[in-house]
Amino acid sequence: MAAPRKAAKQVEEIDDDRLDLGDLSELLGFQLRLAQAAMHRDFVEAMGDLDFKQRPLATLMLIGSNPGVSQIALANTLGTDRATMMMMVDKLQDRGLLIRTRSTADRRRQALHLTPAGTKAIRDARRRIQTHEKKFIDLFTPAELKKLREFLQRISA
Repeated sequence: MAAPRKAAKQVEEIDDDRLDLGDLSELLGFQLRLAQAAMHRDFVEAMGDLDFKQRPLATLMLIGSNPGVSQIALANTLGTDRATMMMMVDKLQDRGLLIRTRSTADRRRQALHLTPAGTKAIRDARRRIQTHEKKFIDLFTPAELKKLREFLQRISA
């Protein structure tokens, strides 16, 4: 014969959209992560059919601003390991957005350049990024935004 079941304790249901963050609300890293997640969701939505994530697009934009840049320099700038950067560059090359050439300064190094399709992809993405960024920029006064950028640079330096 089975043991009698204990009566279930009545627990008030919690509104999932309004969780008490407890100690998490005081953690700077947690607050930065929530802010980054909100911006990331909006970025993905803004890119839509362009099929770009933030890091590959940043890679293309850096190549556009630094023609002939090496994969190592990109990896160092974006805080990515070399193997991950190589895979990302491979994918961007497979999409026809960049080409690799042998460096004239160091034959062991590959220099990266945008293709015309890569230049067009950046141009198309920039229009969408401007709209995406404006949603968040408009949350701050110009003075607040300047301070926020200073604070974020202090953390990332």
